[in-house]
Amino acid sequence: MIVLGCNGFTRVSGIFAEHFGAVGSERHYLLGHDAGASLLVDGELVAAVEEERLNREKKTSDFPFNSVKWCLEYAGLRFSDIDLIAIPWNFSAEVLDRMLLGITSTPMASSAKLDLIGDIGKLFTEVVSHDAILADFAARTGFTPDPDRVVFVPHHLAHAMTGYYVAGMKDTAFLVSDGRAEVFSSLMGEIRDGRIRVFDESTIAAESSIGLLFGAITRYLGFVPNNDEYKIMGLSGFAEPPVPNPFLEHIVELQEDGRYTFCRPLETDNPRSFDPLFEQHFGPVQDTIEYKARVAAAAQEMLTVVTSHQLRALEAKTDLNHLLFEGGVALNCLNNTPLFEGSRFDDMDVSFGASDTGITIGAAVHAWVNHPDSTGNEKSAPPVSPYLGPEYDDSVIEQALRESGGRVEWTRLSDDEVIAQVAELLTEKVVIGWYEGRIEHGPRALGHRSILANPKFPDIKDIINTRVKHREPFRPFAPIVLESDAPKIFEMGRKTRSPYMTFVFPVRPEFHDVIPGATHVDGTSRVQTITAQDTPRLAALLHRFTALTDVPCLINTSFNVAGEPIVCSPADALNCFLGTEIDYLMLGNYLVTKAEASS
Repeated sequence: MIVLGCNGFTRVSGIFAEHFGAVGSERHYLLGHDAGASLLVDGELVAAVEEERLNREKKTSDFPFNSVKWCLEYAGLRFSDIDLIAIPWNFSAEVLDRMLLGITSTPMASSAKLDLIGDIGKLFTEVVSHDAILADFAARTGFTPDPDRVVFVPHHLAHAMTGYYVAGMKDTAFLVSDGRAEVFSSLMGEIRDGRIRVFDESTIAAESSIGLLFGAITRYLGFVPNNDEYKIMGLSGFAEPPVPNPFLEHIVELQEDGRYTFCRPLETDNPRSFDPLFEQHFGPVQDTIEYKARVAAAAQEMLTVVTSHQLRALEAKTDLNHLLFEGGVALNCLNNTPLFEGSRFDDMDVSFGASDTGITIGAAVHAWVNHPDSTGNEKSAPPVSPYLGPEYDDSVIEQALRESGGRVEWTRLSDDEVIAQVAELLTEKVVIGWYEGRIEHGPRALGHRSILANPKFPDIKDIINTRVKHREPFRPFAPIVLESDAPKIFEMGRKTRSPYMTFVFPVRPEFHDVIPGATHVDGTSRVQTITAQDTPRLAALLHRFTALTDVPCLINTSFNVAGEPIVCSPADALNCFLGTEIDYLMLGNYLVTKAEASS
């Protein structure tokens, strides 16, 4: 069976710009963002890529034409070969009725209600209804799907199935939390034998979304909501949360069954509706690290209290011992460690597709698992790799090098020479672009499109932030470490691995002076563990580097600059290399330098 997962809408950014006041890049961040496609063949995930990697528009919400086309070409398939198309949204007529009922019961002026109902109606009929999605697919691809072969999967169930598949399809409890789906922002339940059971009494409505509240705080502090929340994580390390915490004292109210509400509902048509409350309890907003860090620390503590409250309810409702945490809120890795350590679960997984980048995978898995199997065989998942996107051979790399206009020089190395020379270069205070194989899936740097550096230099973080990434100086960088070495360097508690940068651990005191460039101001690191089985070349490099330096980690951050998607093609990598102060580029087996540097 062949299942194509597909997320993205041609008209959605225009609708949000015209009818909901979204400006600039924010028009992509409300619905359909992280557009992309995935391909499941007989239960094996053979291809997946985000549209932004191909159209070079960060977090694009556009219909994923390039992604769909690449997935099919990679697998040698045509549209007529597809058995099912899975959409990770289900805006049914019943969902529309609930949305309209919510508007009519909201305390706002009648004229405002009518305007909002009209705007929602336009969004529904032109973008997200089943008919609109089918028409969009046909218009953009030239292929008209059979409606009976299109499966509309509720958004949060797609999230849950992504984690379930990546974790090996074992029975598990789950918590999903993000900005909002069709009408909810968070739900919890169990998956047993591929069947999802939702604990309906614990679902959280969109007007009480902790993800949207965290986004409102992000906006309040001068950043872009649904995009820059990780900056709040970074800032929170510079301060202790105030006592008492205004968010927990005055804004968030915990309820029974793991539910929570706010002192008043979020206003979907007024993204700054909570700003007066924030100013009331924190004072007028100030453009200082001290002020922003104090608010960020309070927000981070609030998130941990709220999600821990949800988890306690989940523990009481299930006898399963494994936990999945999915949805955009699960990318808050600073929250994940105390959340797991404070639970009774034996282990907790957060997938590389926890945000909306992964919902095409989960939707495809949901459609496959729930489709009758004529063979009667039990459905199981093969091991899943995050390296699911395009790769480029030497001919493409050489063409990109030749087309660089004489601005670079290069040498082709053998596999052994790549490891030896890059390890030797990294003993110095340099920054290296690392490019190999198929591009990784999801928002974290996973080792195929990475920027690497030596963490022994205390100022290397400042060099990368200012000269390479072009971003705020308070932002920390994550270390990669061999999985076998990680517990020696980091206080990992009950975790033994963290392959997707989704957990934060304290650095052991004896290593603070060994890896200062990868240690945040609060003494922690967002750790990525690797193995020779998963990333053989990168693991070999780390082995060689450690033998040369006695430094057991490397700084690893995504190969891009602020506001740009992670590089995909060799040409993308060269453009980023030439537009920054990256010192060397390892482009496959080609060691590249800037012509002026080598001369």
